[in-house]
Amino acid sequence: MTNPFPTATQSILVLGAGELGLPVLRNLARLAKEKPGSKVSVLLRQSTLDSQDAGKKRELDELRALGVALVAGDLVKDSIAELAAVFARFDTVIGCAGMVAGRETPMKLARAALASGVKRYFPWQFGVDYDVIGRGSPQDLFDAQLEVRELLRAQSQTEWVIISTGMFTSFLFEPAFEVVDLVTDTVRALGSLDTQVTLTTPEDIGRLTAEIVFFEPRFRNEIVYLAGDTLAYGELAGLLERVLQRPFSTQVWTLPQLLDELEKEPDEQLKHIWKYRAVFAQGRGVAWPMETTFSARHGFAVTSAEQWAREHLGQSDGQR
Repeated sequence: MTNPFPTATQSILVLGAGELGLPVLRNLARLAKEKPGSKVSVLLRQSTLDSQDAGKKRELDELRALGVALVAGDLVKDSIAELAAVFARFDTVIGCAGMVAGRETPMKLARAALASGVKRYFPWQFGVDYDVIGRGSPQDLFDAQLEVRELLRAQSQTEWVIISTGMFTSFLFEPAFEVVDLVTDTVRALGSLDTQVTLTTPEDIGRLTAEIVFFEPRFRNEIVYLAGDTLAYGELAGLLERVLQRPFSTQVWTLPQLLDELEKEPDEQLKHIWKYRAVFAQGRGVAWPMETTFSARHGFAVTSAEQWAREHLGQSDGQR
């Protein structure tokens, strides 16, 4: 069947330029140079575009140097109609703003994408497999992501692509997550030592997302899986012992224990972290085999958890 929307040339809008948006933009700009006529833009708040912060200015200068066009817009304050008017100027819209904008924003952006008539939409779903997790999980934000999937599947005008990446690799080692405790040299397994988690770095996600956007035959109305690594929590202690050259002990935070802590936690910010711990402890929809991924099927190199740890923990924590 003839492809009505040739992938070779695209006008692409990325929503946001943060931890994931920047790697996506860098790689889209790189590949766009190989597709004559392709153009990459990014939607940023006017306050960001006007910022005098040195770090922000460096990022904007980098994007301009890459040939990325800067578009003003506010994902939270602008109406669906206002966002749709912006999206309508592009062939492809890619959501990279995360969930920080609130529970309602993913649905708002999806509605704007459909109202705009954009040919293809990549929603912010760079994470776990919400279909497998299902409704009513400990992390209630995930229900909002399921609602977005239902909306997209119920229509046929706009093609959609969801990229499932598992947990950002760095988050597993984040002190606040408390799975890896480098102070007491302890790994706290979520659920059990055998529970698995899929990890991917934002850099790998950015590179592979750009490949998926331009890939032929074109991805349409499907979920594409990525993974830098899939491992059990019980393997983490050995990984850290190899990298840091010192012994690590293990503890298990069982699902009932995590749900009990979630129920008792009075602080909303800390409760949010307990929700993530509990949903990952369930072990459902948070891990998939490496061989099933886009990167494995097409021979793209990815960063394993051990490679990440050697690069980021070896220098600062390797010496005591």
